Amino acid sequence: MCRSLTLHLRERTEPPDGSPFPSTVPPPSRRVAPIVWSHTPTEEPTITTAASLAFAEDHLSEDDHLAAARQRADEVGVVPIGPGAGAVLSFLASAVQARAVAEIGTGTGVSGLWLLRGMQADGVLTSVDLEAEHQRLARETFTEAGFAPQRFRLIAGAGLDVMPRLTDAGYDLVFLDGDKVEYGEYLEQAVRLVRPGGLIAFDNALWHDRVADPSQRDPETTAIREVVQRVATDDRLRSMLVPLGDGLLVAQLLS
Repeated sequence: MCRSLTLHLRERTEPPDGSPFPSTVPPPSRRVAPIVWSHTPTEEPTITTAASLAFAEDHLSEDDHLAAARQRADEVGVVPIGPGAGAVLSFLASAVQARAVAEIGTGTGVSGLWLLRGMQADGVLTSVDLEAEHQRLARETFTEAGFAPQRFRLIAGAGLDVMPRLTDAGYDLVFLDGDKVEYGEYLEQAVRLVRPGGLIAFDNALWHDRVADPSQRDPETTAIREVVQRVATDDRLRSMLVPLGDGLLVAQLLS
């Protein structure tokens, strides 16, 4: 059972040294109301409200280029990464000074644009998607946002067909947002592709609140849950699960 901790602030009419209060700081005229924490004092409080989650999700606003990419996604029935998780991707790309990023699941370029903006000025994004039309729209997104054609390479095909052809240890970051039932196989390919110290990120790691519910056993949920568990226990990796958007699982390949 959680204990409540109450902190009472004592009324004081003069400073500890006996000197009068400065004229700009009047003495307190009444006792201050107690401050109450309802959580156990040794534990950090957790986010529990939709308002806090929405506040975190909207920490960074998206510009017109991202808004246009989201509009294209809506028109073709693609669900892109959320703004909060997109901002995390951009931050991660910047943190590792990424010059080579691989992405499985291009969509209409929402996640790709976040990644490109975090990468080094000479960095190249390699993005793979089954749908050529989606990649055409992503190309429009990147071009309209001011990225030259040499900054991105779009490959039409299935992730598990293309990934084996990519260079071993050739990428600073690998982002995975393709077929959910293939996440386990994506993981092994990504470990091969990323350099030591590089990052692997999976979108939809919480999958509409289903991964945390053990009664949900559909193929997609089961595959994602297994990857989350594997990453947490893999000695090759250091990981975290970020509860933004639909969940972002991030792992670093240890040297």
